[in-house]
Amino acid sequence: MVQHVLVAPDKFKGSLTAAEVASRISAGIGVPTVELPVADGGDGTVDAAVAAGFGRITVEVTGPTGERVPASYAWQPTGTAVIELAEASGLRRLPGGHEPLTATSYGTGELIADAVRRGAKRVVLGLGGSACTDGGAGMAQALGARLLDAGDHDLPRGGAALKDLARIDLSGFLDVSGVEFVVASDVDNPLLGPHGAAAVYGPQKGATPGDVEVLESALARLAAVATATHGLMGAVEHDGTPRAMGVAGAPGAGAAGGVGFAALAFLHAEIRPGIDYLLDLLGFGDMVRDARLVITGEGSLDAQSLRGKAPVGVAQAAARAGVPVVAVCGRRTLGDAELKAAGIEAAYALTDLEPDPERCMAEAGPLLERLAARLAAELGLARDDVR
Repeated sequence: MVQHVLVAPDKFKGSLTAAEVASRISAGIGVPTVELPVADGGDGTVDAAVAAGFGRITVEVTGPTGERVPASYAWQPTGTAVIELAEASGLRRLPGGHEPLTATSYGTGELIADAVRRGAKRVVLGLGGSACTDGGAGMAQALGARLLDAGDHDLPRGGAALKDLARIDLSGFLDVSGVEFVVASDVDNPLLGPHGAAAVYGPQKGATPGDVEVLESALARLAAVATATHGLMGAVEHDGTPRAMGVAGAPGAGAAGGVGFAALAFLHAEIRPGIDYLLDLLGFGDMVRDARLVITGEGSLDAQSLRGKAPVGVAQAAARAGVPVVAVCGRRTLGDAELKAAGIEAAYALTDLEPDPERCMAEAGPLLERLAARLAAELGLARDDVR
């Protein structure tokens, strides 16, 4: 029986999608491959699901600053939807620069509503690359929640407006009974505090120190009102016992500017490690079973890669199947010992071929094919050797 090489990379951000990376690697190594583009819940999650056989549904939704934008989610006829927050509410949807105080997650809620009305029984929500720090308030508003001030007026969208929140009315909330919600994210930040959504991620979205203070106060108001008016229980441990910290303090509540909080509070979602959950969803276990080698990778293999990013997740999953793993990347700052500890036996970088980072970005495709050919030669992956 001919054994294949499983090619399971994430995207090279700014250069190639995960599917393009997989295609270039396959073209370069010249041996039988199975391609499985992967993602960890951030940018590219929908594309990875579509490459694995899901359909693509595109609808017009509200972007982070109120403009209408086309956004896609992945759909499986059995009733599973894979929704990527970045599609509707991501930084790349900002037409004129960051809007840290007013950017909204409303469009993500519209995508969820479309999937639920289409008959979704399971919604997988990938969080990453968000433009907003609104605690998921916009998402909740799009699903029918009314966020009201002391005069019973609807609040405008955006995180800063939450400072005036007095009451949350869920009487018109979309019926999501019978729908399982899973948040695919490796972020373990709580909603509030020095490790929370505003303090850690606000500056990445253009927030000044003053903006961070405003957003922190507003998110605290959201958490207080939601807890007081809806008696929110905390997240639960694996044995079913409740955590005393409550929803706002649950690991992952601070993901995507606090959208994790709204997913927990209003959708009763379960937060799962992004790459592990998505590998299961995409069928990695079946594809790795008859592989002799797995090739994974991403644009930069660095310290962030060790915190649950796709290549390390792939390496750990392959190790459970007893299959060795090598990686390709644009550049790497991790040493051989760090890579081996993560389950990656060797790494090949575009900068090994072309030291100019700009050329690596501009010519990533052809360089990646050359790099894959070098990898194949060094590992002895001759066509008649893959059996």
